[in-house]
Amino acid sequence: MKKSEWSDRELEELLRQMPRVQDHRDPHDIYQNISLKKKKTKTWMLPGLAVAAVLLLFSILVPKLMDGTEFPHQSSQEEKYSSGNTAARDKKESSSSEGTESPKTKQADLMKTETVKTAVYTDDIGNGMVLTYWIPDAQAQILIPVSIIVNQDQGQSWLTKYTDIMANLQEEEWGLSDFYPINAKIELDKSGSTVIVDVPSNHQYGQGSTNEINFINIIKKDISSNSNIKKIKFTTDGQPGIDLGNFGRLEDTDVASENNHAYFFYYPEGSDLPFLTPSIETYKDINSAFEAMKTDQSMGLKSSLSSMPTISNVSISNKIMYLSFNKSSSLEDNQQTLWSFEALLLTAKEFGAEKVMIKNSTLPYLGPFDLKKAINVPIAPNSRNIP
Repeated sequence: MKKSEWSDRELEELLRQMPRVQDHRDPHDIYQNISLKKKKTKTWMLPGLAVAAVLLLFSILVPKLMDGTEFPHQSSQEEKYSSGNTAARDKKESSSSEGTESPKTKQADLMKTETVKTAVYTDDIGNGMVLTYWIPDAQAQILIPVSIIVNQDQGQSWLTKYTDIMANLQEEEWGLSDFYPINAKIELDKSGSTVIVDVPSNHQYGQGSTNEINFINIIKKDISSNSNIKKIKFTTDGQPGIDLGNFGRLEDTDVASENNHAYFFYYPEGSDLPFLTPSIETYKDINSAFEAMKTDQSMGLKSSLSSMPTISNVSISNKIMYLSFNKSSSLEDNQQTLWSFEALLLTAKEFGAEKVMIKNSTLPYLGPFDLKKAINVPIAPNSRNIP
């Protein structure tokens, strides 16, 4: 029998035309099993296998013969599949003008398209609105902001939307603590300048110092992130005040804007996707914040600048932060660097910047960001979808 001269591309195209078979096994395991079976094949089985192979090839090639396609000569494929030629073959397949791509090329393209920003930017909102919820991490040590883009209904206040949405948050699926919905009736007073939080008499927010501290801080951060309201009043079953172990009886509290934090990575257990999380500490200036972001912190916060080149100069003028990198290093266009850049943008926002301009980048684009222009800081961190 003459040897086949079919190319890898042609064989792959033939296989594509066969009926799709769903196999949920890991591809590596399948390949490994095939390899093992090939090694264990007995000599006396080869004639029978050859007959079966001929019949299988005949059934595949009949349509091609019926179309008047010339039957190709057969050739050995052993050398083509040697390890020394694998890279060259992949490169040839990926550059095919007929659009056929190798699995490795498709995976690389998929990874490239999935290099995405994680924060919310002005262009993402459209006609909607952003609501930010502060959620305790799995150990209830730090609070992590999670932002949801929702439809903005005419005549509906942000607070109504905020209370409606909180029951749909997927905290545990995100690797965080189950906290929402808040066990309270939350509404604006008649003047619209104060939020009233009315808890039931059997509320759980006074049970333990961590629980009550998180409750107060979450209420304050949620209101601060979503509005300009500066005061909260607490009631219990409509009566003034709420009893908390560490705070005593609390009737009201002020909401103050918090700034000058640095943003770090927080990785939930088993996840490679970080939450961009502000530090508990505040910093006197942007340089101090960037310096802190180079190293890991306590309570699970990881360095967010380890993938970035060394920053040589930073200045803020007219709400634009100008930034230069060390000349001996350059940005790389990958997902980890993109997350680091977003942490840098969020930290710049903490210090009053509305845009960031990189003065000496040799990289024209980083993911979706055009580094030749001043880049707007995010509206809010950690965009997530909910049902």
